[in-house]
Amino acid sequence: MAKRRPSGDGMVRKREDGRWEGRIVVGHKSNGDSIFRYLSAGSQKELLAKLHRNIEEYRDVDLREESKMPLGEWLDRWLEEYTAPSVRPSTLEGYRGYVERNIKPHLGDKAVGKITTEDIRRLYRALQEHGRQEEHPQYGYQLAGTTIRRIHGVLHEALDAAVQANLIARNPTEGVTLPKKKTVPKQILNDAQLERFMEVIREDTVWHDFFYTELTTGLRRGEICGLMWSDFDEAHGTLSIRRSVHAQKGGRLTTGETKTGTGKRTITLPPSTAKLLAERKTRSYSEWIFPDPLRPERPTRPNTAYTHMKVLLKQAGLPSIRFHDLRHTFATHALASGVDAKTLSGILGHTQASFTLDTYTHVTGDMQKRASEIVGSFMENIMVR
Repeated sequence: MAKRRPSGDGMVRKREDGRWEGRIVVGHKSNGDSIFRYLSAGSQKELLAKLHRNIEEYRDVDLREESKMPLGEWLDRWLEEYTAPSVRPSTLEGYRGYVERNIKPHLGDKAVGKITTEDIRRLYRALQEHGRQEEHPQYGYQLAGTTIRRIHGVLHEALDAAVQANLIARNPTEGVTLPKKKTVPKQILNDAQLERFMEVIREDTVWHDFFYTELTTGLRRGEICGLMWSDFDEAHGTLSIRRSVHAQKGGRLTTGETKTGTGKRTITLPPSTAKLLAERKTRSYSEWIFPDPLRPERPTRPNTAYTHMKVLLKQAGLPSIRFHDLRHTFATHALASGVDAKTLSGILGHTQASFTLDTYTHVTGDMQKRASEIVGSFMENIMVR
């Protein structure tokens, strides 16, 4: 039996055409045979320099034969074996969409072990220029920088897993310059708009309690749909956020974990909201706080809540916003009213207060300005004494 050659072992030779060719061992097949990486150059000196760089890159790496599988095949395996068990169904579908629409058409057929950083750069450039499948009235076929960054996040995770699985020596997405992240102003209802929206929901006997609770707690859409009466502590006026409702492909509803680890939380309700829920409980015959109006044995569908919000906004003559913007509305008004970022972070279920501050810089900037004015006025009063 031939002696097993260690990774990094190599050889060089001069070809008949005058170019120099070399190879190094980068891994081994299941039967012990070596897997080689071949390199060529115009001179022996240039080839040796290439070999040296590759030997360093593949030092302590022992690739498997599967490194020759197409990237598309690895991405499918990564989605099913590595990702599906640890993310929500909606997140998995989002990842799958990026893989099928944006990555596979460009790099899906290339061996995962041969994907280079330059391949990744070309991919992102192509997506920026012509990444949309349908023409956008404002942006044409260009894909937004934010979307490129999301695609990069998926590809980076998948290739990190390939490194751990000994399919590649290093992650080729490392060091790629990404499009700048554009901060889009948060859409919120201002004081007058919020008052108008409250007037409209007051007339809606079916949906008033749902949207009043949303505007006074800032829950995520799946979280408020997933509330059960067992989560409501009437004696203490608190609400425990323990689950989230999601609609799977095909329409079937599932309940799962909250978005983050800190998503599981208990919040103290405003007295008016606690009173509203206590009164609602006396009339309820469902285990869900906000059941499906037509099928009370089931929770409200997140998309149904979104669709009805659009109807209410139209009735109120207000701008069309996302459901998540009701959460932004709550957070913005809470900060502007003096709620500190740490407390608000706990209410919203953010992992860190710094994320809350970064998300609502438009509010905290105004708060800092007011604070500086207060401190300035205070110091001026001291100075003139």
